Amino acid sequence: MPLTPVAPLPTVTVPLNRFIPSGSAHYFNGDPDGPIYRKRRFEFCGLSAMMPLVRAFLNTCAAHRDPDYRYTFTLLGSELANNAIQHTLSGDPGGYFTLRADRSKSGITLTCTDSGTLRGTERWTRDVYFSLEVPPNAGEDPLAVSGRGLMLVDTLADSWGDNGRPYLRSVWFHLAY
Repeated sequence: MPLTPVAPLPTVTVPLNRFIPSGSAHYFNGDPDGPIYRKRRFEFCGLSAMMPLVRAFLNTCAAHRDPDYRYTFTLLGSELANNAIQHTLSGDPGGYFTLRADRSKSGITLTCTDSGTLRGTERWTRDVYFSLEVPPNAGEDPLAVSGRGLMLVDTLADSWGDNGRPYLRSVWFHLAY
């Protein structure tokens, strides 16, 4: 049976606050005087349009710290979220990824769990689809529009790593206070 082409759909703008369930607004308001938490978790749609919401979440997770810490935490967390959207199945239609912030006395650990690289019955390896190793020449081309993200995580985070799975991958970093 031949496929019938679908007519182009109109572009619709939906306010990002529509993606926040009631009772979770304090995750995104940037208020340093919000509820004290030890763990905070939120699942995001795998769309690049969600990045402002991701940054609001990250900024609020570090709201009790100084502006430089908040900026660095948000920058590194945004990099993990962007990698999930661009390099894994989380960026496919219907995809999602989860950010989890674990606050301790020493700092905050952020974990980004994405849908990984499992495609049907074929499992792609990290080297083929998405390498978590910082290339030796990363950041050398000043005109490159990408390729610096994991170098930033490697340079600015106190520690970082991943669970080594090609599916349901978790990439994390710890940023000390």
